[in-house]
Amino acid sequence: MEVEICAVGGYSEVGKNMTAIRIDDDVIIADIGLFLEPLVVAQTGEEQQPQSAMHLMKIGAIPDDSVLEKWRSKVRAIVLGHAHLDHIGAVQYIAAKYRAPIMGSPYAVAILRSLLQDNEVRLPNPIKAIPFTKEIQVSTNIRIELINITHSTLHCSIVAIHTPKGIILYATDFKLDNTPVLGPKPNYKRLQEIAGNVKLLIVECLYSGKEAKTPSEIVAREMLQDIMLNMKNQGNAIFVTTFASHLPRIKSIIDFGNKLKRRVVILGRSMGRYINAAENLNLVQFSQGAKIVPFSGDVRRVLEEVNRNRGKYVVVCTGNQAEPGSILDKILNKKLNFHFKEDDQVIFSCKTLPVPSNILNREAMEKKLKDMKVRIFTDVHSSGHSSKEDLREFIELLRPEHIVPCHGNRAMELSFEKLSTELGYVTGKNVHLLEDGAKQIFRF
Repeated sequence: MEVEICAVGGYSEVGKNMTAIRIDDDVIIADIGLFLEPLVVAQTGEEQQPQSAMHLMKIGAIPDDSVLEKWRSKVRAIVLGHAHLDHIGAVQYIAAKYRAPIMGSPYAVAILRSLLQDNEVRLPNPIKAIPFTKEIQVSTNIRIELINITHSTLHCSIVAIHTPKGIILYATDFKLDNTPVLGPKPNYKRLQEIAGNVKLLIVECLYSGKEAKTPSEIVAREMLQDIMLNMKNQGNAIFVTTFASHLPRIKSIIDFGNKLKRRVVILGRSMGRYINAAENLNLVQFSQGAKIVPFSGDVRRVLEEVNRNRGKYVVVCTGNQAEPGSILDKILNKKLNFHFKEDDQVIFSCKTLPVPSNILNREAMEKKLKDMKVRIFTDVHSSGHSSKEDLREFIELLRPEHIVPCHGNRAMELSFEKLSTELGYVTGKNVHLLEDGAKQIFRF
C-alpha cells in the first residue's frame, strides 16, 4: 500500500489547516481552515471584506490547494476534526471543487451549516454528521472513524482512517484533559484498542516546545471563580471576554454570574452561533441561565441597560483578541452606548494569540482600558492544546510507525523533532517535517 501526504496548509503557520492523504487511488482531505492573521490585517485596511477565494488565497488566508489538482477526482471524503475556523472556515471556498461528502461530528457539522447559511453559500457536496466510534465506509478500502478527544470546544475528534494495512491518525487540536468542564474525557479505551496498529500519526506541534502538561479546563474555571466571586466588584460592571467557541469557559462564566445573582448576557453573533448550535443538539442549556443576544440592534439596547445598571449584570462578549468589529472594540471606539468607569472589571479569559496584529491590537485595547482606570485581568485561561508532556504520553500510548507534525511553523516542528528523538524516532526515517505544499510518500 502506498500512502502519500500532501501538506496543503498548516505546516508553515498556525492556522489554514488542510491535509490531503492519498491511500493508493483514494484521497481523504482532513480539514479546510482559515488563517486568521491575513484576514485581520486585510480588515483593518481599505478592503474590509475580501470576497473571492482567489483573493483570499492570494493573501494567504485560505489554503492553496492547487497542489491537489491531479488528485481532485480521487477525493472520497472531506473530514472535519472540530468546529474551529482554522479547521473549517475555508470549506465554503474550496470544498465544491471536490465531488466528495463533507463529514464531521454533529457539532462540527452544525457550525459549518450555520457558517454556510450566514454567508449564503450552497455547496454541492453532501454534508453528513457522523457519530463517534462508528466506522463509515467511504471507498472499497477506506473507513473513517471519529474518536472523542478534549479541546476547547465540543465534539472534538481524532480522525482515524482505517486502511487494509493499518490506521492513519489525524490528531489536531487536542489536549489530555481528565477533568473537563463540559463533555466526556478523552476516549482512552478506543485509543488503547488501536495502539500498535497506527501506521502514520499526523499530530499537532503547537506547544511541543513547552516543558509541561497542559492544565485541565477545571484550572481555568477555578481562576475565574477566584476573580468573579472573591474580588470586590459590588456596583461595578463585569465584562468577560473569551473565544466564542469555548463553551466550557462560557459555562463557568454563567455559573459564577448566577452565583453573584447578576443577570448574565452573552453578546455577539459568533457567540450566538456556537451556543445555538450546541443547544439544538442538547449539548448545553445556556439560555436557562443567561440571555443570548446575537443581533446588533438588541446588543445596543442591552448595553444601554447595562450602562444604567452596571452592578446587576455580567457581560460575556467578543473581543478577547481585540479584533476589529468585536463588541469590546466597538465599545472602546464609541460605536456602542456603553461607557466604562473607574473600577469596572474586564476579564480576558484567553491567551493572546502570538501573531503581530493580535499583539498590537490587544496592547492598544488594554491601554484604553487602563486610561479609564478599568481593572484588567489577563491570561485567565488554560490552553486547549497539548504541551510536550501530553504529546509524549500520546505518542507512547499509540506507538505509531511514522509521525508527521502539523499545525505549527518550522520552529514548532523542530521542537517536536526534539521530542521525537527522545522517544527513539529518527528524522527522515520515521519522523518527517513538512512545509506547506510538500508531499511525502510512505509504503506499508
